[in-house]
Amino acid sequence: MKQIYGYVRVSASDQHEDRQLIAMNEKQIPPENIYIDKISGKDFLRPGYAALVKNMEQGDLLYILSIDRLGRNYEEIQNQWRILTKEKNVDVAVIDMPLLDTRNGKDLMGTFIADLVLQVLSFVAHSERDNIRKRQAEGIKAAQVRGVRFGRPVKSAPDSFAVLVRSWEQGEVTFEDVLKKTGLTKSTFYRRLREYRLTKGSVKMCTF
Repeated sequence: MKQIYGYVRVSASDQHEDRQLIAMNEKQIPPENIYIDKISGKDFLRPGYAALVKNMEQGDLLYILSIDRLGRNYEEIQNQWRILTKEKNVDVAVIDMPLLDTRNGKDLMGTFIADLVLQVLSFVAHSERDNIRKRQAEGIKAAQVRGVRFGRPVKSAPDSFAVLVRSWEQGEVTFEDVLKKTGLTKSTFYRRLREYRLTKGSVKMCTF
């Protein structure tokens, strides 16, 4: 018997796949035939998708919610569509775009229309993603101009830093005790120590 499959992908672990899963359930896809990937967009390693492609056979049907679930850019979407429809010979139905359903229009005109729609939609998805990255970069740059700092907040030395440093240098406490009492990491401690000695005008510099 020909199988019906569903593929769900979210770009990061903190995103939810609920909308995609609801769409798959409405198509009455068996839960064991729904493959899910929660991945970062950086490497795009998709073990779920790889297993899905391996298990599908000629004549099977694959549902995806939107065309951009197949890839991150125009070329990748086009390549995966070719692999699925030409090499694996499976049908693909894009739920958000009914025109992209290879079960319809098996004749030359139907194939032409589906291919045309695919090219337009994958190009749009690619362009939209590029625009999002561009807007994010512009937003970060504008925030930096306003003085907004990104990354981890700077860890300040405690008020007792000078006393603890003096005790450490005189051998009264261990280095581990100093780190524990200051709440600083080793690298941060040395940075604060350099700053402290420069502020105090000391000529004794650390060479750590």
